[in-house]
Amino acid sequence: MAPRPTWQGHLKLSLVTCPVGLYTATASNAHVSFNLINPATNNRIRMVPTDPDSGPVERSDLVKGYEVSKDEYVLFDDADFQKVRLETTHTISIDSFVDEAEIDRLYWDAPFFVVPDKGVGAEAFAVIRDAMKAAGKIAIGSLVLRGRERQLALEVSGKGLVAWSLRAHDEVRDAADYFDGIQAVKADKDMVEIATRIISQKEADFDPTHFKDRYDDALREMIKSKQKGGKGVVEVEAPEDTNVIDLMAALRESLKGSAAGKKSTAKKPAPAKKPAARKPSAKKKAA
Repeated sequence: MAPRPTWQGHLKLSLVTCPVGLYTATASNAHVSFNLINPATNNRIRMVPTDPDSGPVERSDLVKGYEVSKDEYVLFDDADFQKVRLETTHTISIDSFVDEAEIDRLYWDAPFFVVPDKGVGAEAFAVIRDAMKAAGKIAIGSLVLRGRERQLALEVSGKGLVAWSLRAHDEVRDAADYFDGIQAVKADKDMVEIATRIISQKEADFDPTHFKDRYDDALREMIKSKQKGGKGVVEVEAPEDTNVIDLMAALRESLKGSAAGKKSTAKKPAPAKKPAARKPSAKKKAA
């Protein structure tokens, strides 16, 4: 079954528009998830909407309310939300172009694949995509998504675009509130030099397929153990804090370990093969 788009509308650059769909670029259903269970009955707990005066109510009968004062609400139903007609409800309008380095990584949020509708508009999408690629810029636009207007950063990715929702300025905390309190320490030059060598020995190409969620794996092992009637205990030793007195010794040992690890993972040269007997060369055909 083909994935369903999270949002459908138009991508607009000045007077050029094309119909597109947004598809969530990440998945979270592969992780272990749990339900709330009553251990006395082994029944799964159901979250039932309840009115404090009338008791349980149907979720489909409920509307949303904004509290304007204590216990006083302005009510909204689906029809009310449809009356808020912003252009960004149905259109991603590209407002500007910036360099990727200008956007602090703290602002990048969730990625979406931007895919053009088949047929009409495909050429306009290709024009926008290829122009962005030639310019080497990130497009900035806006979109109403999941009940909020979000700023988007769009970048070229293969034959399509990836749109990243950006966190609002007031959602990102000021790093100075946390970093200003870090104690000023003058690091020893020799220690820094050794740590730098350790880093160089651990250089590698980024490969996300190498990452395994060991906590998730441990949970699955515990689940298997409990299914078989075991206690399901999974023990993992926590690393000890570095002893400041032995910091130089720890760095030197780390340097040795990194060098040994790098040698063990290096590909061993294949044994030399005996040269095969040469076949008589074929005569070239006359042109």
